[in-house]
Amino acid sequence: MLKGEVATGTGQPLFIYIWYMENPLNSAYWNHRYEQQDTGWDIGYVSTPLKMYIDQLTNKSTSILIPGCGNSYEAGYLLQQGFTNITLVDIAPLPAQKIIGQFGTYIGQQLTVIAGDFFHLQGQYDLVLEQTFFSALPPSMRNAYVKQMHAVLKPGGKLAGVLFNREFDGGPPFGAQIPTYEALLHSQHFTIQTLAPCYNSIEPRAGTEAFLIAVK
Repeated sequence: MLKGEVATGTGQPLFIYIWYMENPLNSAYWNHRYEQQDTGWDIGYVSTPLKMYIDQLTNKSTSILIPGCGNSYEAGYLLQQGFTNITLVDIAPLPAQKIIGQFGTYIGQQLTVIAGDFFHLQGQYDLVLEQTFFSALPPSMRNAYVKQMHAVLKPGGKLAGVLFNREFDGGPPFGAQIPTYEALLHSQHFTIQTLAPCYNSIEPRAGTEAFLIAVK
């Protein structure tokens, strides 16, 4: 493990590096995908289901974590809407660096960017937003996913977002369906408020997504 930190002029963390090589789909793999612009999951804007969910949130100081953030159009939208406590995590340094360049005035204030492994993240949050992160992980990591989601949420915190409700040949992306998500979440004693097919997916994904809200 290698850790480093670059500080802003105010002493706030600008960019925290945490490198782990335990997952074969590691930082080098995902960084290469971004370098080659091989990012078919990236639709170029915040997805409609997540946008509509964010629009229902009224507490702008809610601490929000977005794992596997990529280019994080969600973060841009949250900042536009006045949210003040957003943390982004991605195992690939390239998108993290891009976000810092794009949202530099927010770094160390409303926004923290971490280039590192979600599975070794510490701290707790009110809300975790899920968008294509689960599907980037091989099925062997699914139990670790729900355990870590439980660990990073405060009591009463929520895991919310969009999941694929279909299978894929090979991967990533790695597919799953609603019964699989239910079993995983119940194994960590999450209370499922919503887990149903999306009615507002973007057209290319219509009929293949589910929306989740689960409470710790």
